[in-house]
Amino acid sequence: MKPAFAVQELGQSIWLDNIRRGQLVTDEFRRLVEEDGVTGVTSNPTIFEKAITGSGDYDAGLRALVGEGTDALAIFDALAAEDLRQAADVLRPIYDRTEGRDGFVSVEVSPLLATDTEA
Repeated sequence: MKPAFAVQELGQSIWLDNIRRGQLVTDEFRRLVEEDGVTGVTSNPTIFEKAITGSGDYDAGLRALVGEGTDALAIFDALAAEDLRQAADVLRPIYDRTEGRDGFVSVEVSPLLATDTEA
């Protein structure tokens, strides 16, 4: 048994602390969940910024959104939301199996929203 699965039996969760499009489109993230015992993922704006600027994985989405006249912040939000939705889809069986105790996707909101509860 892999160590990550062994610690799950002790009630501990293993979360990945980043997500990027390349992991999602190649099923690398699915493999981490199904074979290596990852039960959740968290990210933040800095991690997404590095993922977006550090690869060509987002180029098609960037071109489409820029072509629609979407502003930079909305582009960032749209690309990040797409990754988070895909990760949540992969983690859904974990969420169901644990009756909602695990299988989550977490993201830190932008510091620009820290004092804006409504936003």
